[in-house]
Amino acid sequence: MKKVAFFGPPASGKTTIAGKLAAHMGVAHINLDEILFTDAGALPLDEFRAATADITRRESWVVEGNFSKLADVVWHRADVLVWLDLPLWLVAWRITVRSLRQLAGLDTSAQARRLTWNRAFFGRRSLLRTAVRKYRHNRPRYARQVAETAALGVRVVRLRSGREADVWVAEQLGRR
Repeated sequence: MKKVAFFGPPASGKTTIAGKLAAHMGVAHINLDEILFTDAGALPLDEFRAATADITRRESWVVEGNFSKLADVVWHRADVLVWLDLPLWLVAWRITVRSLRQLAGLDTSAQARRLTWNRAFFGRRSLLRTAVRKYRHNRPRYARQVAETAALGVRVVRLRSGREADVWVAEQLGRR
């Protein structure tokens, strides 16, 4: 396992798990949000795809992000694709907690720098509302795309609970 791609809804644990695994493997950990969102705003899709493709041409990496439109340049180049498919109630809870931490200034990620109360909770396109809508809408499409990726020979790991994710990470890190 030299190339690992993680995807899942917001607050599913992608960054935490990918960071641990990358450190253990001694490889680069790439958060696609950090590439997409620049100080000047979001990159156009063609620039985002090109920057991501450059990264995934490397010999080894751990990439995380919820960008299925980049499946051909991330998922299909991976040895392992990890789908963090957690229950909606857990995703909603984690988004709420994470947003509160970001709004309190306890997180300096790219997302935290752009977050407002309205964007987190109250706006028509708030993070919480969008996550719930996308969760319901995208899961069937993700299942199809993941099956296509598996058919290319990529090993797929689908983790459906926080406990499953913890066990999988412990196994990868050599802890049980």
